Amino acid sequence: MRDYEVEIEKRAEFIRGVLRESGARGIVYGNSGGKDSVLVGILCKHACNDTVGVIMPCGSKRNYTEDTDDAIMVAEYYRIETRTVDLGQAYGEMQAALGQAARLNDAAIANIAPRLRMTALYAIAASEGRLVAGTSNRSEAYMGYFTKWGDGACDFNPIADLTVTEVYEFLEHLGVSRRIIEKAPSAGLIEGQTDEGDMGISYKHIDEFLLNGTSSPEDLKIIKKYHAGSEHKRKAAVVYRG
Repeated sequence: MRDYEVEIEKRAEFIRGVLRESGARGIVYGNSGGKDSVLVGILCKHACNDTVGVIMPCGSKRNYTEDTDDAIMVAEYYRIETRTVDLGQAYGEMQAALGQAARLNDAAIANIAPRLRMTALYAIAASEGRLVAGTSNRSEAYMGYFTKWGDGACDFNPIADLTVTEVYEFLEHLGVSRRIIEKAPSAGLIEGQTDEGDMGISYKHIDEFLLNGTSSPEDLKIIKKYHAGSEHKRKAAVVYRG
């Protein structure tokens, strides 16, 4: 049986080790109010008191309502310092500026927000001697359901080995609000968007494959397609070596 308390402490010690090695004074992470950022925030605060969660609404109405409310609720409960950077105007201006140089497709537009958020996090980190904590999980990484150089960027990630199923199990153990646990996973990039709706498969079925190697033929086809199509996201940039 999994010993969550022992594992939480091991993950916290991992974070402390990264901080010691880097000489950084603290941590900053994107507090979206979603399952992954909640667990990362809890782990980072446990490891380092100087942890800052940044709420970064950008684009969809959900960012300004449900997501922000949940982010504040969790941060207050765990006493995590919270700041807000409203990227809505920058998001619109970026689209307008880019529209003068290219006809942007839906994917290009959707990826602007995660990259703006990471720009904000690294600006804060650089100004205050912090490291940026990543919030992507194993299921998202395998499927490539993240933005390259956006939410996929970070200095360290304490939950990269956890599937979505396991993230929920940690949150259940920690007694996190049912509101967080029962909320449909969403990147919050456009109105009504959900992770599972985008991919056409549930995280439950993705995790059954990752954890047990079992899958229906239909689900396996989707999993293989997403994994193969996103291989470039999991590799370092290709460079010339003379």
